[in-house]
Amino acid sequence: MYQVVDQESYYRKGVFRHFSEDCKCSVSMTAKLDVTELAAFSGRTGTKFYLNFLYLLTKTLNSRPDYRMGWLWQTKELICYDVIHPTQYVFHEDTETCTPVYTTYYEDYARFYREAERDLERAKQTRDYALDAEHHPNWFDASYIPWLSYDALHLELPDGWLYLAPIVNWGRYREENGRLLMPVTVRLNHAVADGYLVAKVFRLLQAEIDAFSA
Repeated sequence: MYQVVDQESYYRKGVFRHFSEDCKCSVSMTAKLDVTELAAFSGRTGTKFYLNFLYLLTKTLNSRPDYRMGWLWQTKELICYDVIHPTQYVFHEDTETCTPVYTTYYEDYARFYREAERDLERAKQTRDYALDAEHHPNWFDASYIPWLSYDALHLELPDGWLYLAPIVNWGRYREENGRLLMPVTVRLNHAVADGYLVAKVFRLLQAEIDAFSA
């Protein structure tokens, strides 16, 4: 479900027009999040750090309409989804390929965790890429890069296509000055988000991590 956004009264009307017509581009930012307490919580409760982070990331992106925007190219309508869900990935060591995993977001942590873990286990049984964006319009890309604790990541998308869903990547956390810091990269289309809104993702996400871990 979604709501059509009135482009004439949209609070980012001028910015949207400029970056959807004159200067089509995206904003991508990488920052380190402190996941010390989340790692401790995961170990203490016997839960998977990855799934705990995925839940908090999805909860964060659902907290503001700016992160739930979409574009219907057939009717040229700007929309805001009621909820967005994560597309996670399973990496197969034997084929060195990935399988997309469509997971439904539930605000209830226990239910989300249970369903997300089940989705991953099912995906491990196949080697199909099975990307089906047409039937999953309100899913955002959430991809873990476990082989590296990187410092920067840049994702290219065609400028001519108004892809408004967030794309989030994160790498391995590493210890720095006694804390566990994890690189996270957030990409948003400049038509619906500027540097403030991208930076806001990190601030909101860090607050969610801290509150959840406590």
